[in-house]
Amino acid sequence: MARTIEFNPATARNSALILFWRKGYQATSLADLLETMAISRSSFYATFVDKRSLFLACLDLFAQRSIDMINRSRSELPPLEALQGFFVRNFLGTGSDRSQWGCMLVNTVLELADVDDELSARASTHLDAVKAAFEGCLIDAHCAPGHASELADLLMLLNEGVRVSSRRNLPRDQITAAIDTTFRLIRRDLG
Repeated sequence: MARTIEFNPATARNSALILFWRKGYQATSLADLLETMAISRSSFYATFVDKRSLFLACLDLFAQRSIDMINRSRSELPPLEALQGFFVRNFLGTGSDRSQWGCMLVNTVLELADVDDELSARASTHLDAVKAAFEGCLIDAHCAPGHASELADLLMLLNEGVRVSSRRNLPRDQITAAIDTTFRLIRRDLG
């Protein structure tokens, strides 16, 4: 008879996500995971298979949460305010150490490019989905599809640059100014 699970897998996975986000894939050891997730080695392997499988699940969850955040803002606010709000909430609104961790997707691409092509490609695919969500907001703002794609590329550069800048602990006002300037230029362009 199989033993019952004595922990909440979703809670354990979320704890692992935070650890991977903060430390990265390579710097996170199995011992780190077991301690953070508060589970035994046998429970870890029975539930999550291995570190790589868990990381992939965490990467997918992080990406889904990012897309959900954009879509939630998109349903509640005018399109450009939704986009700008996504940036402000992600980079400035947390008021916690998490704002200094960057983005798990961007961090993964930077950490694993030329080291682990599969994990880097998975993160890149998720970043493409974020770009598509940006593009959708711009089309909702009555931007022509081709131009929306160009502006979404610009926003992805801002997204990635701000995420890396947050890891460098640049002053918040410097990051805020870059976000404000970008959206001022986009509004002028669309106006």
